[in-house]
Amino acid sequence: MQAGVAPDNVLRTGTEVQLKLAEPLTTKKKALLVGYHFQMEVAEAVSVNNQVVIPVGSPATGEITEVRNKGMWGKSGHVTASILYVRVNGRQIRLNGTFDDKGVTGTAGVVAAIAFVPVAGFFTTGTSANIPTGSQVKGFIAEDVPLVFAQAAPTPMTVQTAAVPAPASTPGIVPAVAVTAPK
Repeated sequence: MQAGVAPDNVLRTGTEVQLKLAEPLTTKKKALLVGYHFQMEVAEAVSVNNQVVIPVGSPATGEITEVRNKGMWGKSGHVTASILYVRVNGRQIRLNGTFDDKGVTGTAGVVAAIAFVPVAGFFTTGTSANIPTGSQVKGFIAEDVPLVFAQAAPTPMTVQTAAVPAPASTPGIVPAVAVTAPK
């Protein structure tokens, strides 16, 4: 075994990772599409054996897996996303987890509108799904990750020496330079 490697130095599958969205996810304007990769960052450091292995602010990536835009007859918007991975020291660590949001249905408005004007329900829509920037979501480590912690280098021993005065130079004396004439 290498120095610094111990059997319990493993980031285990299922370890919780608190993340927050670095960009909003919304079905407004129908711009959000299935397969879109969005950015997140780690909201709370993850430690193993009292050593931080995933620091706060580490970038993470998720993917939109389902989108339903708001529509007629009170249909609300809906978005579902999967958490893919976090990047730490040039390495991608797989994550798993999903989250979703749906807008408010306009069903009550549709029922009321149909009672008075049957065609009005056609024009009544629900609201868009909206997950704002900074919203916290929870992911989980999807693979065991063996860790190697750097050993602290031993501090070199310092030896105190007596101060030795620098040789005094005599001002005004310039060393002679030997010059020979060509023959």
